[in-house]
Amino acid sequence: MAIRYDSLDERTRDLMAQELDRDSTDGTLYVSPRFTDKGQQQWPELLREAILSHDDAWLASELRSKHLIRDTEQRKKPKGGYTTAKVPVTAPDTLSEGEFNRFYARGTCARAVADGVDEVEVYRGKSVENPRSASEAMIGKRISANALLNDLRTSQGVEPALGLPPGPNSGLTVRLPDGV
Repeated sequence: MAIRYDSLDERTRDLMAQELDRDSTDGTLYVSPRFTDKGQQQWPELLREAILSHDDAWLASELRSKHLIRDTEQRKKPKGGYTTAKVPVTAPDTLSEGEFNRFYARGTCARAVADGVDEVEVYRGKSVENPRSASEAMIGKRISANALLNDLRTSQGVEPALGLPPGPNSGLTVRLPDGV
């Protein structure tokens, strides 16, 4: 099930695409180590298509149907060496949701900044079975659009300093405040 993106419209999608172009140009686009070689090649264009016309659920479906995620991966053992482990079957969903949501948040923040709106509002865009208390505490908070935008631009593939999005499967995202 896709996240409900309250501020997703053509303008936000265009700004998301600009953010994707920025990462591509800067060489900072996150490419998961779980991708197959074909997945690494196709990821930028699939992400662009999702941004311009679809959502995170479509993106996950494409990754799955085109077999772009590896079945296994190498993991370090606690005492040294490596072992082969199965990649979770939810990997396409987690990756797609996380990256689409990151670009959606960046597009929403860029829109707020361009329109002179100082803050964006955190909300739960997807219900989750066991919400984390830290996630629950963030719902309804307003945070600086400019600070979040800069944080998300510099934290590809790692947890953002401001904690948004707050990790995989949280269901949290941001929107423009009411009346904007």
